[in-house]
Amino acid sequence: MVRLSGAVEGLPRFPASGRRVLVSGGARGLGRALAEAFAANGDLVTVHYGTRREEAEATVAGLPGRRHALLQADLAVPAEAARLVEEAAGLMDGIDVLVNNAAVNTAHPPVTTDFSAWAAAWQQHTAVNLLGTAHLSHQAAQHMIRQGSGGRIVNIGSRGAFRGEPDHPAYGATKAAVHALGQSLAVALAPHRIAVASVAPGFFATERVAARLDGEEGEAIRGQSPFGRVAVPEEIAAAVLWLASPEAEWSSGTVLDLNGASHLRT
Repeated sequence: MVRLSGAVEGLPRFPASGRRVLVSGGARGLGRALAEAFAANGDLVTVHYGTRREEAEATVAGLPGRRHALLQADLAVPAEAARLVEEAAGLMDGIDVLVNNAAVNTAHPPVTTDFSAWAAAWQQHTAVNLLGTAHLSHQAAQHMIRQGSGGRIVNIGSRGAFRGEPDHPAYGATKAAVHALGQSLAVALAPHRIAVASVAPGFFATERVAARLDGEEGEAIRGQSPFGRVAVPEEIAAAVLWLASPEAEWSSGTVLDLNGASHLRT
């Protein structure tokens, strides 16, 4: 008989649905697909956005179920990240799952970017991608620990953390740091039945990259995978939903590649 999520200790099993979920960066694209996947699973979702209020409102309006919420915060500001978690936990009467999806990804190729723009890019990427993720994770974990019923934290990393991002080096570097952060938290939080994992997607189709996929570059991008295509956000969301499940507890600490065999590592 398989015993999952605290059953050995006689504690309740971490729930498979009906959970309280916070998704950062949920206005569109992957964030929207994540919110939809959890809502369809019967979970209560709070969608965070930074600046895209109308798109975030459309995300929440389209979710199945009731009582889903929308919250704004600038994750580059530590106090804003802390406020987001407190308000989300207040609206949902707790928090069981955090998905760290919010990120910035602006080009700053080292050869052609002047120093002031270079420094600003690194500051922005570090403040949002790494520190925002760290602060949300810390605060969500505090709630999960007090609740005593376990939890899940899933980080959205990147294939670029392994193969490099020549035009977006701060993005690749901060996503590598997010992977390492997740592994450190996995060890620290396991005694509290909180599992932490990351996914490392390759290229996937969203509104933001539609022009690249439709243009001359599109064929080369699709050719990166032997499947001859890019992913869709729903494929990434399905993996995140599983990592947030009771059955995924033993995957805590993992970095799951989701790149269609476009970049293989051992």
